[in-house]
Amino acid sequence: MKLKIDTETLIDDFFESTCLLGIVAPVKDYQFSWHTNQALGYHFKINHSLEIQLRKKERNYFFSIYEYVVPGSTMVHYLYNNEDDGEYLLPEFKHLDYLWLAKGEEMEKDEVSVLIQSLRLLPAVQLVTEMTNEKIKNKQFLIL
Repeated sequence: MKLKIDTETLIDDFFESTCLLGIVAPVKDYQFSWHTNQALGYHFKINHSLEIQLRKKERNYFFSIYEYVVPGSTMVHYLYNNEDDGEYLLPEFKHLDYLWLAKGEEMEKDEVSVLIQSLRLLPAVQLVTEMTNEKIKNKQFLIL
């Protein structure tokens, strides 16, 4: 008997109680996370163990992930770099530089609005948009 992983259930479970934002900010990931930490009081740090590696066109591409665990809660914020050397983690969103995923607790609508407004005030940020995982074709790449 062959065992098969139910990826749809895995994906649904992962995206339960998440908030996903797409961000256009044409700066290096370390600069973006630094500005976020300074202006919003987050403590994003790169997490090399979460880095996503994709093989395309006989080459490896690496997508860094920054992580911030909110003290005293189950909330974790992840900042995915969407581009590496001309390849994209989510090719259907080539215009986005970063993906911000908040996971662990349901964020209230006003909390999401405040986060979006705060991000829009950061240097180099041109666009912040709330996304729904239903529109993402390659959402398996976001699962950590």
